[in-house]
Amino acid sequence: MILFNVPPYVGTEKKYIEDAILKHKICGDGEYTKKCNAWLEEKTGAAKVLLTTSCTHATEMAALLCDIQPGDEVIMPSFTFVSTADAFVLRGATVVFVDIRPDTMNIDETKIEAAITDKTKAIVPVHYAGVSCEMDTIMDIAKRHNLKVVEDAAQGIMSTYKGKALGTIGDFGAFSFHETKNYSMGEGGALLIKDSNNTELAEIIREKGTNRAKFFRGQIDKYTWVEAGSSYLPSELNAAYLYGQLEQADKIFDDRMNTWNKYYEAFKPLADAGLVELPTIPEGCTHNAHMFYLKCKDLEERTALISFAKENDILMVFHYIPLHSAPAGKKYGRFDGDDIYTTRESERLVRLPLYYGLTDEDRNKVITVVKNFYSKK
Repeated sequence: MILFNVPPYVGTEKKYIEDAILKHKICGDGEYTKKCNAWLEEKTGAAKVLLTTSCTHATEMAALLCDIQPGDEVIMPSFTFVSTADAFVLRGATVVFVDIRPDTMNIDETKIEAAITDKTKAIVPVHYAGVSCEMDTIMDIAKRHNLKVVEDAAQGIMSTYKGKALGTIGDFGAFSFHETKNYSMGEGGALLIKDSNNTELAEIIREKGTNRAKFFRGQIDKYTWVEAGSSYLPSELNAAYLYGQLEQADKIFDDRMNTWNKYYEAFKPLADAGLVELPTIPEGCTHNAHMFYLKCKDLEERTALISFAKENDILMVFHYIPLHSAPAGKKYGRFDGDDIYTTRESERLVRLPLYYGLTDEDRNKVITVVKNFYSKK
């Protein structure tokens, strides 16, 4: 069976985990957490990066730092994972969904301004498949309306928009290091902070509302509870696992990109024949080969393709059920404007196996099975 995903493993993870154990430091903010933070800061150019227990928690921290209050409204796409909305719903906000662009599956930047009310507090663009939203337009809207921007860059590490790392363009950004992501620590994430003036409060929120980070730096002689917060620090064991992969980030990137490019090249004739649609990478964007998807004619065809692949021992998956159609989406949010593309495009999209270490043999089998399916059309 060719799996849809296999978590990345480069070989040094065990050594680093054992090192953390032998140093008797396995709780948060030890040597490996700091190494990961520093690596991410250097790679992205963010003023500060803080490793977290998940991308969900990184986004929750961003909501706290944006001072989201009950009754506030936050604009985002409906085609996203539940965590994008949960982080703000937990603060009492109403989620306002707008339609997506069919080419990138990202939020349609031209639909945002019409959704703004006097209650709007933030815009949350989601960089689907590691391909950037149209951030110049979004940042211009936010500036004119005095809104915060929180980038959901869960899939966006190593991707850029006009030379800027995703997650560093808005006020805050969030990465994911879940086992399905390009670089993994099992469960984990990171908060990216654009303005260093927000760093101290972020550290306090992350450390259960205490100024413990300042104490460990020797800036104060004791620490205490100073603000509302929670425990968003990952274990050193998780950070040690991740650091081994960050050290070989380019190797993992190149391996995934090779598979992505081979898929694109192989399926281009199907796209030229009008049988499928391929991912679009807009000018000015670089992506990270987080996923490769095809768009089928409709839901029926996608279902048939997934079934055909499974019969041939290949696991393909579809992605998000649009949040506005979910029970919680109806309870905590609303869709502004017309759902022209969100539901229709989500029902056509199928994701192909893509992970670090996918063999040429397995990749070629995936290509052959897809071509065989469409040869019958």
